[in-house]
Amino acid sequence: MAGESILDKIMTQKQAESIGRLHVVDIIEALLSRLGDRERDILKRRFGLNQAAKSTLEEIGQSHNLTRERVRQIETGSIAKIKKLDELTSIVADLKALVTRLLEDHGGLMDREYLFDILLVLALDRAKSKEEDFPIYRNHFNFILSKIMDADIAAVESHKHFNPSFKLRYQELDHLEEMAKELLSKVKTTKRLFVTDEILKLVGELESFKKHEDKLSGKETLELSEALRGIIPDEELDAANSNKSLYSLIKAIAELEQNKFGHWGHSDSREVKPKTINDKIYLVLKNNGKPMHYEDISKNINETGFDGKKVNTATVHNELILDDKYVLVGRGLYALKEWGYSKGTVADVIAEVLKKTKQPMTKKEITEEVMKQRMVKKTTIDLALMNKKRFERQTGNKYALVK
Repeated sequence: MAGESILDKIMTQKQAESIGRLHVVDIIEALLSRLGDRERDILKRRFGLNQAAKSTLEEIGQSHNLTRERVRQIETGSIAKIKKLDELTSIVADLKALVTRLLEDHGGLMDREYLFDILLVLALDRAKSKEEDFPIYRNHFNFILSKIMDADIAAVESHKHFNPSFKLRYQELDHLEEMAKELLSKVKTTKRLFVTDEILKLVGELESFKKHEDKLSGKETLELSEALRGIIPDEELDAANSNKSLYSLIKAIAELEQNKFGHWGHSDSREVKPKTINDKIYLVLKNNGKPMHYEDISKNINETGFDGKKVNTATVHNELILDDKYVLVGRGLYALKEWGYSKGTVADVIAEVLKKTKQPMTKKEITEEVMKQRMVKKTTIDLALMNKKRFERQTGNKYALVK
């Protein structure tokens, strides 16, 4: 149907009751219209409903010739007045229904930014919306959920185990905390990164998950694949949509993060949060999985935008030269030593190959082994084998180390 929103499609697919299109700005404007001009201005500026930046109590007080404490009193009183409106229930009904269903589907707890990302897709026609307005829409969602609908939906702030999140008011967090602690312990112990499918599998193997599995069974009533497209990597869409509760849990855990390449690990890991240029080089090479030219490594770092800091090619090249965890395997090409590459010239590699086999080898056999270590022309290997101080040609056209 032309003009049909993603939300309309979701609800139609599930044959659920229609909850209409969400216009959070219109909802809040309807609520604020019941207030006086000063009350309305204070709330808009205090919660960033006109612009992304929120005003301080002091800034608002100076505009209205009021003390900070008086502004705070008006803010509190205005919110209380809205919550007492007879028509409040009907005005927020659709939004409350959707948020409740989202939370139920995701095990009762959702990372705040992840929830807002989904709500933005469901509520807005992105083709007609300006990206610079998205932070203001997020402020609207935050205001109405945390200040107006807080009898049913609770904000989770400054929690030991979770990012700022929202939960159903009746939702207990004990079982989620238990799972978060066990999962983080496993991640720390393994000292490696995980793709999304791997970490979800790890969650499913936790003793705490088996203990509380019944509490993690969401209603799974919403088909969110289309809504999630663009929010998360395409390769995660199926996992996020079919394992909403577990995916929502890993998104909410404070010390568990994804790096720029979508791999999960502990937030302290330098492979999750690279702190130096060397860290970034290592992560780019490891993600690529094969040797790269130093210029391409530098370009990849800048395109990935780890922390917004640009690197120059010369600095990257110096790091590659000076750190023995990188191996020069061709003209300007570098690999990770942990992949099995060893340092040295082509002649050094040939010597290592012959030492390892402990028997003479044909030129073809040597070439095949060296090409696993170096990206060079076969003529370069031929020239190295002509070094009579290191290699001798034996009968059968085979080569051995000079004794």
